[in-house]
Amino acid sequence: MISCLAIDDEPLALQQLVAYINKVPYLELAAQCQSALEAREFLEHDVVDAIFCDINMPDLNGMDFVKSLVAPPLVVFTTAYSEYAVEGFRVNAVDYLLKPFGLQDFQRAAQRLKVRLEYVPSSEDVSSQPTVKNGPGDDILFLKTDSRICKISISDIRYVEAMSEYLKVWLVSQPKPIITLLSMKKMEERLPDTFMRIHRSYIINLSKIQEVNKNRVILGPDVNLPIGDLYKEAFQTYLEAKFLGR
Repeated sequence: MISCLAIDDEPLALQQLVAYINKVPYLELAAQCQSALEAREFLEHDVVDAIFCDINMPDLNGMDFVKSLVAPPLVVFTTAYSEYAVEGFRVNAVDYLLKPFGLQDFQRAAQRLKVRLEYVPSSEDVSSQPTVKNGPGDDILFLKTDSRICKISISDIRYVEAMSEYLKVWLVSQPKPIITLLSMKKMEERLPDTFMRIHRSYIINLSKIQEVNKNRVILGPDVNLPIGDLYKEAFQTYLEAKFLGR
């Protein structure tokens, strides 16, 4: 199931959006909000896979709301204003529904969400470029950033954050991340089993976990990352294998 958050300041539009979500078997409504501020408060404590978000709302519009999120879910924008379309895709929106839209249009957007979330690389994708796995004692990665090639220790990586086509590699030894043009898939293939993907936007170094609090992993006083629904089961299995106690 794909957990969803519906956001629209117009009650009738929100009611229709909720009704459409309930008509799609693989979508599950986590909550409905009448403002971006209400939605942001919800996301501080809960994690969803996707949001259906109106753009033209008072106080905080949908576009600025999505840009403000540290780890935004997949987004489908809904609006009556076509001029927002280009900007919507610049923030990597999955789809853009122009009001008034019907169930068929909504189902098409939902299918795009499903494809994006369930994408599994084919054997051709994986084999097209050979992957060099780290052997015992091999703790080195080279990453290209700007015009430089940086050498880093894998054990120094705290977590990796997806940022559109780029990755932010956050290290323990320095406050600023290394930004490199690379896919999450390639990074996952390269990192050893001491790393795990806990969200579509995050890979963490399991040895850096300080605390697990509900749907969040705490890697330090300044790092609090969400656990995505698609990754909860694997992460829970890891925790249970390491758990000592009743």
